[in-house]
Amino acid sequence: DAVDWHASYLATYVERDVRQLSRVADLMQFQRFMRLMAARCGQLLNLNAVGNDLGIAQTTVRDWLAVLEASYVVFRLAPYHTNFGKRLVKTPKLYFHDVGLAAHLLGLTQPQAMNSSPMRGALFENLLITEYLKHCRNLGLNHGLYFWRDNIGNEVDLLIERGGTLWPIEFKSGATFHREWLGPLHTWARHAAGARRGEAMLISAAPGSQWVDGVMAANWREAAGMLAATLS
Repeated sequence: DAVDWHASYLATYVERDVRQLSRVADLMQFQRFMRLMAARCGQLLNLNAVGNDLGIAQTTVRDWLAVLEASYVVFRLAPYHTNFGKRLVKTPKLYFHDVGLAAHLLGLTQPQAMNSSPMRGALFENLLITEYLKHCRNLGLNHGLYFWRDNIGNEVDLLIERGGTLWPIEFKSGATFHREWLGPLHTWARHAAGARRGEAMLISAAPGSQWVDGVMAANWREAAGMLAATLS
């Protein structure tokens, strides 16, 4: 049972691994910290806000985050470092290596709860970014993985850099395609007009695959293979 498995994993991880990796004195507070991290997956990482929410120092937040990273619970996705004539966000985003664990920490143990949760989109994004990260590592690929966001909120969820070429990817958890989903990809393309660009892709839960306004819109199950074939 997935619920029992994740509960047992958390108990073992917190009670044994965390004690070995660090000097965390308050394990209950550390579990609260993990739940707070799960609630922030797919978001910009704000250590000050986390510390304020928990009532702990930012240095403690930084230390505890290092524990989660060292034990392969979470990872940071860096913002793309090239300025296309815009002021860009320089703060990384946070993701979980195991999306099931993130959902468990959020109390989302049933499909019905996931479907109605405001975290559905972030967890869907987390799932697909993690799957591509695992694909790269399994094949020994050294692609740069980033996101892009400017200072007024325009954002592309994932930029894959390979050999100086950038592939922009946007994720949507909805099962019905909407043309406005393409907006972030078109905005990025205007800012990156001078860059070497691969095909833009929109990956969603909508069925089928189709080219729409210069973007490959694909169902997430089909897109995984298409993306792997293109970039391997």
